[in-house]
Amino acid sequence: MLFVRYENWKSYLRYYPITTIIFVANIIMHLVVTFNGGASDPNILLKFGALTNLDGYNEWWRYVSSIFLHGSFSHLLFNDFAILVFAPPLERLLGAWRYSLLYLLSGVIGNILSVAHYNRIGEALLTIGASGAIYGIYGAYLYIALLQRSWMDDSSRKTVYALLLVGIVFSFASGTEEFKVNWVAHLGGLVCGFFVYGLMARILKRRIKRSGHN
Repeated sequence: MLFVRYENWKSYLRYYPITTIIFVANIIMHLVVTFNGGASDPNILLKFGALTNLDGYNEWWRYVSSIFLHGSFSHLLFNDFAILVFAPPLERLLGAWRYSLLYLLSGVIGNILSVAHYNRIGEALLTIGASGAIYGIYGAYLYIALLQRSWMDDSSRKTVYALLLVGIVFSFASGTEEFKVNWVAHLGGLVCGFFVYGLMARILKRRIKRSGHN
C-alpha cells in the first residue's frame, strides 16, 4: 500500500524534507494569524496574504502566500493530514524540486482560475488554503493510476479513486455562508497536477532513454 507510512519521525524528515517544510509552514502561518487576531477576521487574513479579487489587493505574491493560510484549526488539520500521509510517495518519485514545482503550480493555477471564475460571475472572492495544491498531488496520482498502472498497486489505486470521489462530493456539497469550499481551486489544482506530472513523466522517460543509449 503506497500511502501507509512506516517511517519514524527521524526517517520521515530525512526522506521527505519538502513535505515536512510545507507541513510546518502551514502550522507556523496558522499560529501567526491566530496570535494576530484570528482567521475569522478577513482583514487579518488579507494582511497575511489571503487571495482576493477586491481592488487594492491584486499583488502577485498572494497567489502563493494564500496556499499556506487556513481558516480554522479543523481546516489546517484536514489539509496537513492529507499532506503528511499522501504527499511523501510523490516527493520520493519526483525528487525535491520537481515535487515542489508541481505542488506550487497546482496551488497557483487553482488560485488563478478561482479569481478568473469569480470575476466572471461578478462575486467577491477571499480564498485561502492548501487544497488546490493538495488536489494537484491527487491529480498526479490519478495520472499514475490511469496511465502508469504498473507503478501503483490495486489498493493504492482504489484509495486514489475514493479520495477523488469523496473530494468531488465534498467540494460541491459542503460549505456554509461563512466558509464556502473553493471548488474551482480544487478542480484547477487537480487538472494542473495531472498534466504537470504527465509532462514531468515524459521528460524523465526521455532522459532515461537517452542515458541508456550513451
